Amino acid sequence: MDFYFCRESVTTMFHRVFVLLLFLNIPFLSNAQEIHPKVIAAQGDGIYSLLRNNGLEPSKYIMPFIELNKENLSTENGLFVGREYLLPTANEKEELPDEEVVRPDSADLVSVKATEVLEKRHYDIFGEDYATVFVESKTLDGAVFYLISGHGGPDPGAVEKYNGKLITEDEYAYDVTLRLARKLISNGALVYLITRDPNDGVRDERILEVDYDEKCYPNLRIPRNQSLRLKQRVATVNELFLKNAHRPYQRIIETHVDSRSKGENIDVFFYYHEHSKSGKRLANNIQNTFKEKYARYQPNRVYHGTIEPRSGLYIIKYSKAPTVYVEIGNLKNTRDQRRILDWENRDAIAKWITDGVIRDYKNR
Repeated sequence: MDFYFCRESVTTMFHRVFVLLLFLNIPFLSNAQEIHPKVIAAQGDGIYSLLRNNGLEPSKYIMPFIELNKENLSTENGLFVGREYLLPTANEKEELPDEEVVRPDSADLVSVKATEVLEKRHYDIFGEDYATVFVESKTLDGAVFYLISGHGGPDPGAVEKYNGKLITEDEYAYDVTLRLARKLISNGALVYLITRDPNDGVRDERILEVDYDEKCYPNLRIPRNQSLRLKQRVATVNELFLKNAHRPYQRIIETHVDSRSKGENIDVFFYYHEHSKSGKRLANNIQNTFKEKYARYQPNRVYHGTIEPRSGLYIIKYSKAPTVYVEIGNLKNTRDQRRILDWENRDAIAKWITDGVIRDYKNR
C-alpha cells in the first residue's frame, strides 16, 4: 500500500508538472506566432506591391501595415528605399465595413513608390510620434501657408457628447491642421501654425482629450473675448505676411468643424472672399480635388460639398493673404462623426487639401 501510494503520488506530481509546463508554454507559443516578418523596401516599391509580393491582400492588410510602420513611412504613406518594414500577421487582417464615409487614400498608395528623402526635419509641435518630417519634394518651394485651427484656448467651439464623452470642434480641427502642416512641409512649403498647442501633437485617438491651453503664434495667450481673439490672429498673420512679402504665393487655410442638427450630414465645404480671385481659385482647386477623390473611391456616393463667398467672416475680411475657410463636417451628425473621429479620415482630409493646394500652386 505504501509503495502504491508513493507511485501514484509521483505520477500525479509529474502529471501536474507537465500540465503546468504546457500551460506556461502557451503564451510563448502564441507570442512566437505573432512575430512580424520583416521586408526591405526596394526602389519602386509601394505598400500595395509590397503586400501583394508577400502574399497579403492589400485592401485587408493596408491599414494594419500602416499602423505597424507609421513611424517609418513618409507623410504620404510611402516607403523609403532600403528601410526595413514589418508585415502584418494573418490574424491582423482588417474586415472592412459595409459602408465607408472617407477612407485614407489606400488606392493612391499604388502610385506612392519608395523614395529617397531630400531632408529630415524635427518639429516638437507635432508630438513625439510625428515630430520627424521627411521633405520628399520641392513642389511647394517658395509657398507660404498660415494655418489657423478654429477656436482654441478658452473657446472650444462646437461641442457634443459621444459615448458619454465630450468632443469639441477645436481639438479635431487642430488635429487636421497639424496633419495638413506636415504634408505641406514635406512638399517644401514654409508653414506657420497660428493656433498652437504645446503638448497635444498629432493624435490617432478617436476621442481627443479636451484642454484649453492653446496659444496664438508665437506664444500669445488667446483672449476669452471673441473679437479680441479674431483681431489677434489677423494681426499675427498680417505681420507675417509683410515679413514674407518677397514670397508672392502666401495663403491662409482656416479649419473648422460645423455644428448643425443631428440629422444633417454634410460634406467638406469651403468659403472665400468674394473679391479675392486667388482665394476663389484655391478654394475651387481644393473642392475639385475632393470631387475627384469621391468620384474615384466612392462612385456610388455623390459629393455635395459647396463653395461660396463669405466676405463677412473676420479672418477672410481683414487678412492680407488670400484665405480659404474649410468646414470638415457636422460634429453632431453620426455619419460625419465617423469622418471626424477616425484618425485615418482626418489624415485623408489633410492629404486631399494638400493635393488641392499643390494643384493650385502648379497652375498659379
